[in-house]
Amino acid sequence: MTGRALMIQGTSSHVGKSVLVAGLCRLFQQDGFRVAPFKAQNMALNSFATPDGREIGRAQAAQAEAARVTPTVQMNPILLKPEGNSRSQVVVLGRPEGVMDAAQYERRKEALWPIVLDSLRTLLDAYDIVVIEGAGSPVEMNLKLHDIVNMRVAHAANAPVLLVADIDRGGVFASLVGTMALLDDAERARVAGFVVNKFRGDVTLFQPGIAFIEERLERPVIGVVPWIDRLGIAEEDSLGLPGSAVRTYGEGTVEAHDSHANEKSIDVVVIRLPRISNFDDFDSLRNRPGVGLRFVDSEEAFGNPALVILPGTKTTRADLAFLRQRNLDRAIMAHAERGGAVLGICGGYQMLGERIEDPDGVEGPAGVDDGLGLLPAITRFAGEKTTIQVQGRAVGGGLFTHCGETRFDAYEIHMGQTTCNAPAAFAVREREGLERLDGARSADGNIVGTYLHGLLRDGRVADALISHLAERQGIAISPAIDADDPYDRLASTLRESVDVDHIRRLIETTQR
Repeated sequence: MTGRALMIQGTSSHVGKSVLVAGLCRLFQQDGFRVAPFKAQNMALNSFATPDGREIGRAQAAQAEAARVTPTVQMNPILLKPEGNSRSQVVVLGRPEGVMDAAQYERRKEALWPIVLDSLRTLLDAYDIVVIEGAGSPVEMNLKLHDIVNMRVAHAANAPVLLVADIDRGGVFASLVGTMALLDDAERARVAGFVVNKFRGDVTLFQPGIAFIEERLERPVIGVVPWIDRLGIAEEDSLGLPGSAVRTYGEGTVEAHDSHANEKSIDVVVIRLPRISNFDDFDSLRNRPGVGLRFVDSEEAFGNPALVILPGTKTTRADLAFLRQRNLDRAIMAHAERGGAVLGICGGYQMLGERIEDPDGVEGPAGVDDGLGLLPAITRFAGEKTTIQVQGRAVGGGLFTHCGETRFDAYEIHMGQTTCNAPAAFAVREREGLERLDGARSADGNIVGTYLHGLLRDGRVADALISHLAERQGIAISPAIDADDPYDRLASTLRESVDVDHIRRLIETTQR
Protein backbone atom coordinates (compact mmCIF):
# COMPACT_ATOMS: atom_id res chain seq x y z
CA MET A 1 0.00 0.00 0.00
CA THR A 2 1.57 3.27 -1.10
CA GLY A 3 -1.20 5.71 -0.23
CA ARG A 4 -1.96 7.34 3.11
CA ALA A 5 -5.30 7.70 4.82
CA LEU A 6 -7.30 10.13 6.92
CA MET A 7 -10.51 9.09 8.66
CA ILE A 8 -13.53 11.22 9.50
CA GLN A 9 -15.71 9.82 12.28
CA GLY A 10 -18.66 11.43 14.03
CA THR A 11 -20.21 11.55 17.46
CA SER A 12 -23.49 10.43 15.84
CA SER A 13 -25.22 10.10 12.49
CA HIS A 14 -25.88 13.20 10.42
CA VAL A 15 -23.14 15.35 11.89
CA GLY A 16 -21.90 16.13 8.38
CA LYS A 17 -19.25 13.44 7.83
CA SER A 18 -20.20 12.81 4.20
CA VAL A 19 -20.05 16.48 3.27
CA LEU A 20 -16.73 17.02 5.04
CA VAL A 21 -15.22 14.02 3.26
CA ALA A 22 -16.41 15.45 -0.08
CA GLY A 23 -14.88 18.81 0.77
CA LEU A 24 -11.55 17.27 1.75
CA CYS A 25 -11.52 15.18 -1.42
CA ARG A 26 -11.86 18.32 -3.54
CA LEU A 27 -9.36 20.25 -1.40
CA PHE A 28 -6.68 17.57 -1.71
CA GLN A 29 -7.42 17.18 -5.42
CA GLN A 30 -6.93 20.92 -5.90
CA ASP A 31 -3.57 20.56 -4.17
CA GLY A 32 -2.42 18.02 -6.73
CA PHE A 33 -3.04 14.74 -4.92
CA ARG A 34 -4.70 11.65 -6.36
CA VAL A 35 -7.47 11.19 -3.81
CA ALA A 36 -10.37 8.78 -3.32
CA PRO A 37 -13.18 8.36 -0.77
CA PHE A 38 -13.92 5.17 1.15
CA LYS A 39 -16.77 4.03 3.36
CA ALA A 40 -16.72 0.37 4.30
CA GLN A 41 -20.41 0.08 5.08
CA ASN A 42 -23.11 2.56 4.21
CA MET A 43 -26.77 2.35 5.23
CA ALA A 44 -28.69 4.53 2.80
CA LEU A 45 -31.49 4.48 0.25
CA ASN A 46 -29.69 7.07 -1.87
CA SER A 47 -27.60 4.98 -4.25
CA PHE A 48 -25.80 5.30 -7.56
CA ALA A 49 -24.93 3.11 -10.54
CA THR A 50 -21.22 2.96 -11.35
CA PRO A 51 -20.04 2.85 -14.98
CA ASP A 52 -19.63 -0.94 -14.76
CA GLY A 53 -23.23 -1.40 -13.62
CA ARG A 54 -22.65 -1.83 -9.89
CA GLU A 55 -24.40 -0.06 -7.01
CA ILE A 56 -22.80 2.11 -4.32
CA GLY A 57 -24.00 4.78 -1.92
CA ARG A 58 -24.86 8.09 -3.55
CA ALA A 59 -22.68 9.91 -1.01
CA GLN A 60 -19.58 8.00 -2.13
CA ALA A 61 -20.41 8.78 -5.77
CA ALA A 62 -20.62 12.47 -4.82
CA GLN A 63 -17.31 12.23 -2.97
CA ALA A 64 -15.71 10.63 -6.03
CA GLU A 65 -17.13 13.46 -8.11
CA ALA A 66 -15.54 15.89 -5.68
CA ALA A 67 -12.21 14.08 -6.10
CA ARG A 68 -12.70 14.11 -9.88
CA VAL A 69 -12.30 10.34 -10.12
CA THR A 70 -14.55 7.58 -11.42
CA PRO A 71 -16.67 5.96 -8.67
CA THR A 72 -16.00 2.27 -8.07
CA VAL A 73 -17.43 -0.39 -5.77
CA GLN A 74 -14.20 -0.38 -3.74
CA MET A 75 -15.21 3.06 -2.46
CA ASN A 76 -18.29 1.53 -0.79
CA PRO A 77 -18.00 -2.27 -0.75
CA ILE A 78 -21.06 -2.83 1.47
CA LEU A 79 -24.34 -0.97 1.06
CA LEU A 80 -27.36 -1.63 3.27
CA LYS A 81 -30.72 -0.53 1.87
CA PRO A 82 -33.38 -0.61 4.62
CA GLU A 83 -36.71 -2.21 3.82
CA GLY A 84 -38.40 -1.73 7.20
CA ASN A 85 -38.92 -4.05 10.18
CA SER A 86 -35.16 -4.16 10.85
CA ARG A 87 -34.51 -5.73 7.44
CA SER A 88 -32.18 -4.46 4.74
CA GLN A 89 -31.10 -5.50 1.30
CA VAL A 90 -27.37 -6.21 1.57
CA VAL A 91 -25.38 -5.09 -1.48
CA VAL A 92 -21.81 -6.44 -1.58
CA LEU A 93 -19.36 -5.10 -4.14
CA GLY A 94 -22.27 -3.58 -6.00
CA ARG A 95 -24.46 -6.69 -6.26
CA PRO A 96 -27.44 -7.64 -4.04
CA GLU A 97 -26.57 -10.56 -1.78
CA GLY A 98 -30.00 -10.88 -0.19
CA VAL A 99 -32.30 -9.41 2.43
CA MET A 100 -31.23 -9.85 6.06
CA ASP A 101 -32.54 -8.82 9.43
CA ALA A 102 -30.22 -7.15 11.91
CA ALA A 103 -29.23 -10.38 13.66
CA GLN A 104 -28.46 -12.15 10.40
CA TYR A 105 -26.32 -9.28 9.24
CA GLU A 106 -24.37 -9.15 12.50
CA ARG A 107 -23.49 -12.82 11.99
CA ARG A 108 -22.44 -12.09 8.41
CA LYS A 109 -20.09 -9.20 9.24
CA GLU A 110 -16.94 -11.17 9.99
CA ALA A 111 -17.14 -12.86 6.59
CA LEU A 112 -17.44 -9.41 4.99
CA TRP A 113 -14.37 -7.99 6.71
CA PRO A 114 -11.87 -9.43 4.16
CA ILE A 115 -13.88 -7.74 1.39
CA VAL A 116 -13.67 -4.44 3.24
CA LEU A 117 -9.94 -4.88 3.78
CA ASP A 118 -9.27 -5.81 0.15
CA SER A 119 -11.24 -2.80 -1.11
CA LEU A 120 -9.35 -0.48 1.21
CA ARG A 121 -5.99 -1.86 0.12
CA THR A 122 -6.94 -1.51 -3.53
CA LEU A 123 -7.60 2.20 -3.03
CA LEU A 124 -4.46 2.75 -0.95
CA ASP A 125 -2.42 1.16 -3.75
CA ALA A 126 -4.03 3.38 -6.40
CA TYR A 127 -4.24 6.80 -4.71
CA ASP A 128 -2.04 9.20 -2.75
CA ILE A 129 -4.70 9.90 -0.13
CA VAL A 130 -7.82 7.95 0.84
CA VAL A 131 -10.33 9.94 2.89
CA ILE A 132 -12.29 7.42 4.93
CA GLU A 133 -15.76 8.04 6.34
CA GLY A 134 -17.06 6.26 9.39
CA ALA A 135 -20.69 5.43 10.08
CA GLY A 136 -22.88 6.67 12.93
CA SER A 137 -20.77 6.74 16.08
CA PRO A 138 -17.68 4.66 16.92
CA VAL A 139 -19.08 3.99 20.41
CA GLU A 140 -22.32 2.20 19.64
CA MET A 141 -21.51 -0.32 22.34
CA ASN A 142 -23.91 -2.98 21.07
CA LEU A 143 -22.18 -2.95 17.65
CA LYS A 144 -18.50 -2.52 18.52
CA LEU A 145 -17.75 -6.24 18.81
CA HIS A 146 -18.26 -6.75 15.07
CA ASP A 147 -17.24 -3.28 13.88
CA ILE A 148 -16.25 -3.18 10.21
CA VAL A 149 -16.72 0.52 9.51
CA ASN A 150 -15.23 2.68 12.27
CA MET A 151 -12.15 2.16 14.43
CA ARG A 152 -11.33 -1.25 12.99
CA VAL A 153 -10.98 0.41 9.59
CA ALA A 154 -8.87 3.22 11.07
CA HIS A 155 -6.50 0.65 12.58
CA ALA A 156 -6.29 -1.29 9.29
CA ALA A 157 -5.42 1.88 7.35
CA ASN A 158 -3.24 3.28 10.15
CA ALA A 159 -5.30 6.43 9.73
CA PRO A 160 -5.46 9.40 12.10
CA VAL A 161 -9.05 10.11 13.04
CA LEU A 162 -10.80 13.48 13.14
CA LEU A 163 -13.90 13.30 15.34
CA VAL A 164 -16.75 15.53 14.14
CA ALA A 165 -19.57 16.94 16.27
CA ASP A 166 -22.64 18.88 15.11
CA ILE A 167 -23.04 22.03 17.19
CA ASP A 168 -26.35 22.91 15.53
CA ARG A 169 -27.97 19.99 17.34
CA GLY A 170 -26.70 21.13 20.71
CA GLY A 171 -24.82 19.05 23.25
CA VAL A 172 -21.52 19.36 21.40
CA PHE A 173 -19.39 19.18 24.56
CA ALA A 174 -21.21 16.17 25.99
CA SER A 175 -21.05 14.33 22.68
CA LEU A 176 -17.29 14.84 22.30
CA VAL A 177 -16.43 14.10 25.93
CA GLY A 178 -18.78 11.11 26.04
CA THR A 179 -17.46 9.62 22.82
CA MET A 180 -13.85 9.91 23.94
CA ALA A 181 -14.70 8.38 27.34
CA LEU A 182 -16.25 5.32 25.71
CA LEU A 183 -13.36 4.61 23.35
CA ASP A 184 -10.76 2.14 24.56
CA ASP A 185 -7.14 3.25 24.93
CA ALA A 186 -5.99 2.18 21.46
CA GLU A 187 -9.00 3.80 19.84
CA ARG A 188 -8.60 6.99 21.83
CA ALA A 189 -4.99 7.20 20.71
CA ARG A 190 -6.18 7.18 17.09
CA VAL A 191 -8.14 10.43 17.55
CA ALA A 192 -5.88 13.28 16.43
CA GLY A 193 -8.30 16.16 16.82
CA PHE A 194 -11.83 17.49 16.61
CA VAL A 195 -13.99 19.35 14.11
CA VAL A 196 -17.04 21.30 15.26
CA ASN A 197 -19.46 21.40 12.34
CA LYS A 198 -22.51 23.47 11.31
CA PHE A 199 -21.62 26.50 13.44
CA ARG A 200 -23.89 29.56 13.17
CA GLY A 201 -22.83 33.02 14.35
CA ASP A 202 -19.60 34.60 15.52
CA VAL A 203 -16.91 31.95 15.97
CA THR A 204 -14.92 34.23 18.30
CA LEU A 205 -17.65 33.76 20.88
CA PHE A 206 -16.93 30.03 20.80
CA GLN A 207 -13.30 30.40 21.90
CA PRO A 208 -14.06 29.44 25.54
CA GLY A 209 -15.71 26.28 24.18
CA ILE A 210 -12.63 25.45 22.12
CA ALA A 211 -10.44 25.99 25.17
CA PHE A 212 -12.63 23.63 27.24
CA ILE A 213 -12.51 20.87 24.61
CA GLU A 214 -8.76 21.11 24.13
CA GLU A 215 -8.02 21.18 27.88
CA ARG A 216 -10.46 18.42 28.78
CA LEU A 217 -9.63 16.08 25.90
CA GLU A 218 -5.96 17.01 25.35
CA ARG A 219 -6.31 17.29 21.58
CA PRO A 220 -6.70 20.27 19.27
CA VAL A 221 -9.90 21.55 17.74
CA ILE A 222 -8.67 21.55 14.16
CA GLY A 223 -11.61 23.49 12.78
CA VAL A 224 -14.98 25.10 13.37
CA VAL A 225 -16.89 24.75 10.11
CA PRO A 226 -19.75 27.19 9.53
CA TRP A 227 -23.28 26.30 8.54
CA ILE A 228 -23.44 26.32 4.72
CA ASP A 229 -26.79 27.21 3.15
CA ARG A 230 -28.08 25.38 0.07
CA LEU A 231 -24.82 23.61 -0.63
CA GLY A 232 -26.28 21.39 -3.37
CA ILE A 233 -24.38 18.20 -2.47
CA ALA A 234 -26.28 14.92 -2.21
CA GLU A 235 -27.40 14.01 1.31
CA GLU A 236 -26.69 10.49 2.47
CA ASP A 237 -30.12 9.88 4.02
CA SER A 238 -33.54 11.45 4.41
CA LEU A 239 -32.57 13.07 7.74
CA GLY A 240 -31.22 15.83 5.53
CA LEU A 241 -34.58 16.60 3.96
CA PRO A 242 -36.55 19.65 5.10
CA GLY A 243 -39.75 18.99 7.04
CA SER A 244 -43.02 18.74 5.16
CA ALA A 245 -44.20 22.03 6.69
CA VAL A 246 -41.37 23.96 5.03
CA ARG A 247 -41.27 25.32 1.51
CA THR A 248 -37.80 25.88 0.11
CA TYR A 249 -37.23 28.64 -2.44
CA GLY A 250 -34.17 29.51 -4.44
CA GLU A 251 -34.10 32.81 -2.53
CA GLY A 252 -34.56 31.28 0.94
CA THR A 253 -36.96 29.30 3.10
CA VAL A 254 -40.48 30.20 4.20
CA GLU A 255 -43.30 28.36 5.92
CA ALA A 256 -45.47 26.38 3.54
CA HIS A 257 -48.68 27.90 4.88
CA ASP A 258 -47.47 31.45 4.15
CA SER A 259 -49.55 32.05 1.03
CA HIS A 260 -48.23 35.59 0.58
CA ALA A 261 -44.60 34.57 0.28
CA ASN A 262 -43.54 34.59 -3.37
CA GLU A 263 -47.08 34.31 -4.77
CA LYS A 264 -45.79 33.86 -8.33
CA SER A 265 -43.65 30.86 -7.47
CA ILE A 266 -44.08 27.48 -9.07
CA ASP A 267 -45.17 25.19 -6.24
CA VAL A 268 -43.61 21.72 -6.57
CA VAL A 269 -44.61 18.93 -4.19
CA VAL A 270 -42.44 15.86 -3.67
CA ILE A 271 -44.25 13.05 -1.87
CA ARG A 272 -42.15 12.17 1.15
CA LEU A 273 -42.38 8.39 1.12
CA PRO A 274 -41.20 6.39 4.15
CA ARG A 275 -38.49 4.70 2.07
CA ILE A 276 -37.77 7.61 -0.27
CA SER A 277 -34.59 7.14 -2.28
CA ASN A 278 -32.39 9.31 -4.48
CA PHE A 279 -34.10 12.48 -3.30
CA ASP A 280 -31.13 14.54 -4.49
CA ASP A 281 -32.80 14.17 -7.89
CA PHE A 282 -34.69 17.34 -6.94
CA ASP A 283 -31.90 19.53 -5.55
CA SER A 284 -31.76 21.47 -8.81
CA LEU A 285 -35.40 22.50 -8.35
CA ARG A 286 -34.87 23.37 -4.68
CA ASN A 287 -32.25 25.97 -5.58
CA ARG A 288 -33.93 27.71 -8.52
CA PRO A 289 -35.40 31.24 -8.28
CA GLY A 290 -39.19 31.29 -8.34
CA VAL A 291 -39.59 27.60 -7.54
CA GLY A 292 -40.99 26.45 -4.19
CA LEU A 293 -40.20 22.83 -3.32
CA ARG A 294 -42.12 21.03 -0.57
CA PHE A 295 -41.76 17.50 0.79
CA VAL A 296 -45.26 16.39 1.77
CA ASP A 297 -46.44 13.30 3.65
CA SER A 298 -50.12 14.08 4.30
CA GLU A 299 -53.25 15.02 2.37
CA GLU A 300 -53.66 18.11 4.56
CA ALA A 301 -50.31 19.53 3.41
CA PHE A 302 -50.86 18.73 -0.28
CA GLY A 303 -52.28 22.09 -1.39
CA ASN A 304 -52.65 22.97 -5.06
CA PRO A 305 -49.19 22.48 -6.57
CA ALA A 306 -48.11 23.05 -10.16
CA LEU A 307 -46.24 19.73 -10.18
CA VAL A 308 -46.40 16.60 -8.05
CA ILE A 309 -43.36 14.33 -8.02
CA LEU A 310 -43.58 10.71 -6.92
CA PRO A 311 -39.93 9.89 -6.14
CA GLY A 312 -37.99 6.68 -6.03
CA THR A 313 -38.42 4.26 -3.15
CA LYS A 314 -36.81 1.07 -1.92
CA THR A 315 -40.24 -0.50 -1.25
CA THR A 316 -42.71 0.43 -3.95
CA ARG A 317 -45.56 -1.75 -2.72
CA ALA A 318 -45.30 -0.72 0.94
CA ASP A 319 -44.99 2.96 0.06
CA LEU A 320 -47.97 2.69 -2.28
CA ALA A 321 -49.93 1.41 0.72
CA PHE A 322 -48.63 4.42 2.66
CA LEU A 323 -50.08 6.75 0.00
CA ARG A 324 -53.47 5.17 0.52
CA GLN A 325 -53.25 5.28 4.30
CA ARG A 326 -52.60 9.04 4.13
CA ASN A 327 -55.18 9.63 1.36
CA LEU A 328 -52.36 10.96 -0.80
CA ASP A 329 -53.47 8.67 -3.60
CA ARG A 330 -56.79 10.51 -3.67
CA ALA A 331 -55.05 13.89 -3.65
CA ILE A 332 -52.73 12.92 -6.51
CA MET A 333 -55.53 11.52 -8.67
CA ALA A 334 -57.71 14.59 -8.07
CA HIS A 335 -54.76 16.78 -9.01
CA ALA A 336 -54.31 14.80 -12.24
CA GLU A 337 -58.03 15.03 -13.05
CA ARG A 338 -57.75 18.82 -12.80
CA GLY A 339 -55.04 18.71 -15.44
CA GLY A 340 -52.19 18.98 -12.96
CA ALA A 341 -48.70 17.80 -13.82
CA VAL A 342 -47.32 14.59 -12.29
CA LEU A 343 -43.83 13.14 -12.61
CA GLY A 344 -43.02 9.66 -11.35
CA ILE A 345 -39.41 8.51 -11.09
CA CYS A 346 -38.44 4.85 -10.67
CA GLY A 347 -40.70 3.51 -7.89
CA GLY A 348 -42.91 6.55 -8.42
CA TYR A 349 -43.27 5.55 -12.08
CA GLN A 350 -44.28 2.05 -11.00
CA MET A 351 -46.95 3.52 -8.70
CA LEU A 352 -48.46 5.55 -11.54
CA GLY A 353 -49.32 2.40 -13.46
CA GLU A 354 -52.36 0.14 -13.34
CA ARG A 355 -50.85 -2.63 -11.23
CA ILE A 356 -47.69 -4.04 -9.70
CA GLU A 357 -47.16 -7.79 -9.87
CA ASP A 358 -44.83 -9.50 -7.40
CA PRO A 359 -45.30 -13.24 -7.93
CA ASP A 360 -42.04 -14.21 -6.19
CA GLY A 361 -42.41 -11.94 -3.17
CA VAL A 362 -39.43 -9.71 -4.01
CA GLU A 363 -40.97 -6.93 -1.88
CA GLY A 364 -42.68 -8.98 0.78
CA PRO A 365 -45.54 -11.47 0.46
CA ALA A 366 -46.25 -12.47 -3.13
CA GLY A 367 -49.21 -10.61 -4.59
CA VAL A 368 -50.59 -7.98 -6.91
CA ASP A 369 -51.26 -4.35 -6.00
CA ASP A 370 -53.41 -1.88 -7.88
CA GLY A 371 -51.50 1.21 -8.89
CA LEU A 372 -52.88 4.74 -9.25
CA GLY A 373 -53.98 4.02 -12.80
CA LEU A 374 -52.68 7.31 -14.22
CA LEU A 375 -50.61 5.52 -16.86
CA PRO A 376 -51.49 2.26 -18.71
CA ALA A 377 -48.43 0.54 -17.25
CA ILE A 378 -47.84 -2.84 -15.59
CA THR A 379 -44.77 -3.56 -13.48
CA ARG A 380 -43.60 -7.08 -12.75
CA PHE A 381 -40.97 -7.64 -10.08
CA ALA A 382 -38.20 -10.18 -10.49
CA GLY A 383 -35.10 -11.03 -8.50
CA GLU A 384 -32.56 -9.31 -10.77
CA LYS A 385 -31.77 -5.64 -10.19
CA THR A 386 -31.08 -3.18 -13.01
CA THR A 387 -28.12 -0.87 -12.31
CA ILE A 388 -26.84 1.03 -15.35
CA GLN A 389 -25.66 4.44 -16.46
CA VAL A 390 -27.32 5.90 -19.56
CA GLN A 391 -27.51 8.98 -21.73
CA GLY A 392 -31.03 10.17 -22.42
CA ARG A 393 -33.11 12.65 -24.37
CA ALA A 394 -36.78 13.60 -24.19
CA VAL A 395 -39.09 12.42 -26.96
CA GLY A 396 -42.48 13.86 -27.85
CA GLY A 397 -44.30 16.63 -26.01
CA GLY A 398 -45.48 17.07 -22.47
CA LEU A 399 -43.58 18.21 -19.43
CA PHE A 400 -40.21 18.07 -21.18
CA THR A 401 -41.27 19.54 -24.51
CA HIS A 402 -38.73 22.37 -24.21
CA CYS A 403 -35.81 19.94 -23.93
CA GLY A 404 -35.51 19.61 -27.68
CA GLU A 405 -32.60 17.33 -28.54
CA THR A 406 -30.78 18.00 -25.26
CA ARG A 407 -28.92 14.90 -24.12
CA PHE A 408 -28.32 14.30 -20.43
CA ASP A 409 -26.60 11.75 -18.21
CA ALA A 410 -28.74 9.60 -15.93
CA TYR A 411 -28.77 6.20 -14.25
CA GLU A 412 -31.21 3.41 -13.43
CA ILE A 413 -31.44 1.42 -10.20
CA HIS A 414 -34.60 -0.66 -9.88
CA MET A 415 -36.14 -4.05 -9.30
CA GLY A 416 -38.79 -5.04 -11.80
CA GLN A 417 -39.59 -4.17 -15.39
CA THR A 418 -42.46 -2.02 -16.63
CA THR A 419 -44.44 -2.35 -19.84
CA CYS A 420 -46.71 0.48 -20.91
CA ASN A 421 -49.16 0.99 -23.75
CA ALA A 422 -48.49 4.73 -24.03
CA PRO A 423 -46.01 7.00 -25.83
CA ALA A 424 -42.50 6.89 -24.40
CA ALA A 425 -41.14 9.86 -22.49
CA PHE A 426 -37.44 9.40 -23.18
CA ALA A 427 -34.99 7.61 -25.43
CA VAL A 428 -31.86 6.29 -23.72
CA ARG A 429 -28.57 4.84 -24.80
CA GLU A 430 -26.25 2.66 -22.72
CA ARG A 431 -22.65 3.60 -23.46
CA GLU A 432 -22.22 3.05 -27.20
CA GLY A 433 -25.31 0.89 -27.61
CA LEU A 434 -28.46 1.50 -29.61
CA GLU A 435 -31.19 3.75 -28.27
CA ARG A 436 -34.19 2.23 -26.52
CA LEU A 437 -37.33 3.87 -25.19
CA ASP A 438 -37.92 4.60 -21.52
CA GLY A 439 -40.93 5.59 -19.48
CA ALA A 440 -44.31 6.81 -20.60
CA ARG A 441 -46.45 9.93 -20.85
CA SER A 442 -50.18 10.44 -20.87
CA ALA A 443 -52.05 11.53 -23.98
CA ASP A 444 -52.09 15.16 -22.83
CA GLY A 445 -48.45 14.99 -21.74
CA ASN A 446 -49.19 16.11 -18.19
CA ILE A 447 -48.26 12.79 -16.56
CA VAL A 448 -44.79 11.36 -17.10
CA GLY A 449 -43.15 8.26 -15.67
CA THR A 450 -39.50 7.28 -16.05
CA TYR A 451 -36.81 5.08 -14.56
CA LEU A 452 -34.16 7.78 -15.04
CA HIS A 453 -32.56 9.04 -11.86
CA GLY A 454 -30.56 12.22 -12.19
CA LEU A 455 -32.31 13.72 -15.21
CA LEU A 456 -33.18 16.88 -13.26
CA ARG A 457 -29.58 17.29 -12.10
CA ASP A 458 -28.92 18.54 -15.62
CA GLY A 459 -29.73 22.25 -15.42
CA ARG A 460 -30.97 22.32 -19.00
CA VAL A 461 -33.57 19.63 -18.30
CA ALA A 462 -34.65 21.30 -15.05
CA ASP A 463 -34.95 24.65 -16.86
CA ALA A 464 -37.05 23.07 -19.60
CA LEU A 465 -39.44 21.58 -17.06
CA ILE A 466 -39.74 24.86 -15.15
CA SER A 467 -40.31 26.82 -18.37
CA HIS A 468 -43.15 24.49 -19.29
CA LEU A 469 -44.76 24.81 -15.85
CA ALA A 470 -44.40 28.61 -15.95
CA GLU A 471 -46.14 28.72 -19.34
CA ARG A 472 -48.99 26.65 -17.93
CA GLN A 473 -49.40 29.14 -15.10
CA GLY A 474 -48.97 32.17 -17.34
CA ILE A 475 -46.11 33.58 -15.30
CA ALA A 476 -42.55 34.62 -16.01
CA ILE A 477 -39.70 32.96 -14.15
CA SER A 478 -36.22 34.42 -13.92
CA PRO A 479 -33.53 32.27 -15.48
CA ALA A 480 -31.46 30.12 -13.20
CA ILE A 481 -28.34 31.76 -11.81
CA ASP A 482 -25.14 29.99 -12.73
CA ALA A 483 -24.03 28.55 -9.41
CA ASP A 484 -20.47 27.99 -8.31
CA ASP A 485 -19.27 24.40 -8.24
CA PRO A 486 -20.53 23.23 -4.82
CA TYR A 487 -17.39 21.17 -4.21
CA ASP A 488 -15.14 24.16 -4.91
CA ARG A 489 -17.29 26.27 -2.57
CA LEU A 490 -17.07 23.60 0.12
CA ALA A 491 -13.30 23.25 -0.28
CA SER A 492 -12.93 27.03 -0.03
CA THR A 493 -14.98 27.04 3.18
CA LEU A 494 -12.79 24.31 4.68
CA ARG A 495 -9.61 26.21 3.78
CA GLU A 496 -10.95 29.19 5.72
CA SER A 497 -12.27 27.29 8.75
CA VAL A 498 -10.00 24.26 9.20
CA ASP A 499 -6.26 24.01 9.85
CA VAL A 500 -5.42 22.30 6.57
CA ASP A 501 -1.66 22.39 7.23
CA HIS A 502 -2.22 20.48 10.48
CA ILE A 503 -4.29 17.86 8.66
CA ARG A 504 -1.64 17.43 5.98
CA ARG A 505 1.04 16.95 8.63
CA LEU A 506 -1.11 14.26 10.24
CA ILE A 507 -1.38 12.44 6.92
CA GLU A 508 2.30 12.86 6.00
CA THR A 509 3.54 11.46 9.29
CA THR A 510 1.40 8.33 8.98
CA GLN A 511 3.54 5.24 8.48
CA ARG A 512 2.52 2.91 5.68
